[in-house]
Amino acid sequence: MISLTMKKKKKTTTTNQTHKPTKPISQIIFLILLSLLSCVNSLRVKPPPPLPILPLPSARQLQWQLGNMALFLHFGPNTFTDSEWGTGDADPSVFNPTNFDPTQWVRVAKDSGFSRVILTTKHHDGFCLWPSEYTDYSVKSSPWRNGSGDVVAELANAARDAGIGLGLYLSPWDRHDVSYGKTLEYNEFYMGQMTELLTGYGEIKEVWLDGAKGEGEKDMEYFFDSWFSLIHQLQPGAVIFSDAGPDTRWIGDEAGVAESTCWSLFNRSDAQIGGTDPQYSRGGDPVGHDWVPAECDVSIRPGWFWHASEAPKSARNLLDIYYKSIGRNCLLLLNVPPNSSGLISAEDITVLQEFSDLRRSIFSYNLAINAFVNASSTRGGIYDSRFDPHNVLKENIYTYWAPEENQIDWVLYLNLQELLSFNVLQVQEPIHMGQRVIEFHLEILNKNGKWKNVINGTTVGYQRLLQFPTVKSQYLRFVINKSRADPLISYFGIYMDQGSIVSNNISDTSSRTHFNSSQILRQMTYNHSQIDSL
Repeated sequence: MISLTMKKKKKTTTTNQTHKPTKPISQIIFLILLSLLSCVNSLRVKPPPPLPILPLPSARQLQWQLGNMALFLHFGPNTFTDSEWGTGDADPSVFNPTNFDPTQWVRVAKDSGFSRVILTTKHHDGFCLWPSEYTDYSVKSSPWRNGSGDVVAELANAARDAGIGLGLYLSPWDRHDVSYGKTLEYNEFYMGQMTELLTGYGEIKEVWLDGAKGEGEKDMEYFFDSWFSLIHQLQPGAVIFSDAGPDTRWIGDEAGVAESTCWSLFNRSDAQIGGTDPQYSRGGDPVGHDWVPAECDVSIRPGWFWHASEAPKSARNLLDIYYKSIGRNCLLLLNVPPNSSGLISAEDITVLQEFSDLRRSIFSYNLAINAFVNASSTRGGIYDSRFDPHNVLKENIYTYWAPEENQIDWVLYLNLQELLSFNVLQVQEPIHMGQRVIEFHLEILNKNGKWKNVINGTTVGYQRLLQFPTVKSQYLRFVINKSRADPLISYFGIYMDQGSIVSNNISDTSSRTHFNSSQILRQMTYNHSQIDSL
């Protein structure tokens, strides 16, 4: 009886319980392994970022480079006398813009995508657009604003209100002042005027100098080192432009075009203001010790000052310059001179708007934005998102893909998820880590299942844009052939330029860079017969 009772109780108890389905053993094991793997990954010591490679940009140089484009404003007596290089003899009374409106200048610059404006506060004629205490040859001797006007002040206020940067050009060559030619006296005069400009108008983003001087002019020495020290003392955030830096250099021509190979690396000791080899300036120096990126200056019109008889370049012409300046690791400085009424001319504004529309139609959408991205290797492995290859689709130079160290392959693979047509490539490096890439190329998988080379390139830097005949593919691979150190890529984009007409030449390496074994710190050995899985 006891045994029977116990069995019945057991049966009754079992009957009253709710039935719960049990997980298969394989699923439980999988979950346990996944949990263990997660614990192991959380305990892994992450590698630090790769070592930067010298030279590196300063904070002010980085900010300058991120600005992409600046607007140059040549304005002064030459505007009213139909001249380019004034003699310094023009009567101040000629300067009298009747509709002067720097707010319009700034609005045009901002609407057209320019990050700063740079004004010729004094050109070679010596006429000052501010009421300098060191000369009467200025706006205070003109009828404009009854002699109480200040172009620099009004432009500074307009730029500040609009939230764009202000730069100033102060010509070293002065054809009016009697002190010019007397080395000590003129350097004191020049530094006095520079101090006025850098202490009276708020924050200055750029100070622009050049070595222009006509033949047969008085011979004298400019104390450039003293000028540079003064500028950085009074405006620590300002970059200084000249033929030889120290912060940014002239590209070597006034066409706005850089070499296809363009390094931000440079040797300032090999350059002299007013006497630098243009070829050296255009390409930079792959073994240079200084970081001195290039600025490409060009005018929207044939002249630098406004002339009624001249017409602006076309928007398509400006876009071609854009590809060959910004697209070659430079900043574009486009001169748009105000006219004699004190306004930017309507025809210039129309071209700038068309130029903006063209850029927007091409670069507003990265066709690779939804791509699956893989790499030949990733620093820290696939679980370290800091260096993940998908970072190349984020518009930020401070995030990037980094490969593992000591690799023989440096390749990014992209699956666009659909067949797409494109004819423009954009690549960027995280330049705060140094400029690295020497040579690269882009390939597509064609309809026959074979890799086809689309375009070769040299140097990337802050930004590289390459055009090529339109291709169509779903699968891409971006291959870095040579690099100064393990390459780092911060952005990769492909675009369609509907108006582009490009020959079938797949090379954009008109200026080859040659290195010996000691100069290349890392070089990839790439096997073209290898077809990696995408």
